Amino acid sequence: MSETWHELRALLRLGGFRKLFTVRLVSQAGDGMFQVGLASLLFFSPESQGTAAAIAGAFAVMLAPFTIVGPFAGVLLDRWQRRQVLVWGNAVRLVLTLTMAGVMLAGGVGWAIYAIGLAALSVNRFLLAGLSAGLPRVVDGPLLLTANSLSPTLGAGAAFVGGGIGFVLGLAFEPGRLKDSSALVCAALVFGVASLLATRLRRTQLGPEAPAEADLRSEVAKVARGLADGARYLVARRTPGQALLAMAVHRFLYGVVFIASILISRNLLDPGSQSAGMATFAVVIGLTGAGGAVAMVLTPTLSRRTGPQGWIAVMLLLAAASQLLLVTTPDRVVVYTGAALLGLAAQGTKIAVDTIVQRDAEDEFRGRAFAFYDVLYNAAFVGAAALAAFTLPDTGWSRGVFVGLAVAYVLAALIMATRGARTPAEVPPRVRRTGGAEDAAARA
Repeated sequence: MSETWHELRALLRLGGFRKLFTVRLVSQAGDGMFQVGLASLLFFSPESQGTAAAIAGAFAVMLAPFTIVGPFAGVLLDRWQRRQVLVWGNAVRLVLTLTMAGVMLAGGVGWAIYAIGLAALSVNRFLLAGLSAGLPRVVDGPLLLTANSLSPTLGAGAAFVGGGIGFVLGLAFEPGRLKDSSALVCAALVFGVASLLATRLRRTQLGPEAPAEADLRSEVAKVARGLADGARYLVARRTPGQALLAMAVHRFLYGVVFIASILISRNLLDPGSQSAGMATFAVVIGLTGAGGAVAMVLTPTLSRRTGPQGWIAVMLLLAAASQLLLVTTPDRVVVYTGAALLGLAAQGTKIAVDTIVQRDAEDEFRGRAFAFYDVLYNAAFVGAAALAAFTLPDTGWSRGVFVGLAVAYVLAALIMATRGARTPAEVPPRVRRTGGAEDAAARA
């Protein structure tokens, strides 16, 4: 811990990093407020529809930018000055967020709220990518690894704090449209501050030095081909492909439980109370995060004994146990305990999957492998929203659904434990040549 603090102090002595880091913290704090406001509007507002289909549809809207926009963000970030992306991106979010608050005050939840929310979240995806892409321009040498580790982590912490502030501010208002829009107005003000803070960086400080000039359509097509190459390579390599399949299955099943927890918090444990429902859901999220923190401690030690594939199987069985617990009763303590266990299983699985992909994907394919990983990771959650819309009751609690999820987890664990490859396979020359041709084109 002392070493981490020492390295953070060393980073903060770098003027460029300090300015970029400040933009990240403020921008993501505003993002946390915005997400709380959006969740209040779409999930817990008295005017929103509390049905399973409506909640699942809203959730899919929130995830769509990360699935669709994410892989192609780099194409534009190699053409535009990244400092300008931070300035104008936050300014655009300010306008969009104030517009959303105004629409809410004037007409309540409607199609315009979904459209503006989708636009704002898409801009946020570019901002997060721009913050990461600009980091090597203000940090170099051995501190870059530390910066890559600390910046996103502390940024996520800032988002959590911002979300908490937005939630507390909302308690000052009576339930209604004014309460629903309060966090959005606060978020817009924070976005404006982040935009101004970004102007402290020089216009060209974050790069790119030589903006890409190739045809945009060909660049987008190249990204799409890269995703397809990454998928073929992962399948041929076996171990990383199987790990990603296990991750996708778990993410898909976890997504159904996540939406169920929103419905349980809103319509079963605290029906008729927007603030109480949001507070209950906040506890569920907090306990899920606590379970994830435990996984970060246990996984590095215990997975050495089981191997990462074996650890994934153990985590999938733990996830099955969390679902069997929910089968018993929708009692508050049971829901909270299930959330903590599922958070442990989710993070433990992800750490092991990341390890397998990093270890077994060869360097020339690793970037495309992780690009495909991100798409699959978020697409599985969108698919879960579709399943939840058709299978969950509006109360969120269904003994049959939770039994089905537990069975699916057990089957995935058994397949991973008994049929999963433990060593990577040689990749056929045909697949390797495809990747090599793309890499050569990229280098040229």
